[in-house]
Amino acid sequence: MRANYKLQRLYLDVPLAEGMTVPLDREKAHYLMTVLRLGDGAEVLVFNGRDGEHGAVLRPEGRKAANLEIGPQTRAQTPHPRLDFLFAPLKVGRLEYLVQKATEMGVARITPVFTDHTQLHKVNAARLEANILEAAEQCGNLAIPELGEAMKLEALLSDWDPARRIIFCNESQAGNNPTGILTGITERDLALLVGPEGGFSEREREMLGSMSFVTPIPLGPRILRADTAAVAALAAVQMTIGDW
Repeated sequence: MRANYKLQRLYLDVPLAEGMTVPLDREKAHYLMTVLRLGDGAEVLVFNGRDGEHGAVLRPEGRKAANLEIGPQTRAQTPHPRLDFLFAPLKVGRLEYLVQKATEMGVARITPVFTDHTQLHKVNAARLEANILEAAEQCGNLAIPELGEAMKLEALLSDWDPARRIIFCNESQAGNNPTGILTGITERDLALLVGPEGGFSEREREMLGSMSFVTPIPLGPRILRADTAAVAALAAVQMTIGDW
């Protein structure tokens, strides 16, 4: 069943079942009653990434507090996807855009990876998690990506399970169309690795090229910004061997 985009969706970090009454924290109560101007009896949709999506009815408790009465399940929980997104952090505005788009594209885990040419060397995890939840609320996703711990590329690769294939967006890869390479991949437990502005260093490309569980792909004849390349690569993977 497709998402209902006419009702406001809200993420709640609590178990959800029909018949429950869930007190809202002050921020969510303010958002529903003051920002959206919803009143007593207003219907919303709620999800937690585990128990599917449920209808709920708003019950204000004064001007600054409210409860939600949880109704029947409207959509069953979808399986978590089997595609991780590994990316070099960008400048703040584009970093948040990238995390939002990866969430919309249906990845299971989002992990910042520091490379030789990475522009940022620390990330605000709380801010990124907020962006993930906001994107999931808006796009109708039920499975919420996990935010992985930021780490250096070498550390990521040294601990990587070789049974899981990494698709490596290599700006130096011969050819333009990644479809032929992607359709030849038999594994379905995958990760996509996208580099920073300026691409991967020669040292990193050699390191990645030496690993049997890494498959390089090209991304066309044009020079793409890192955030554009990430969205294009996610679309190509999902369309050929993902869940589209």
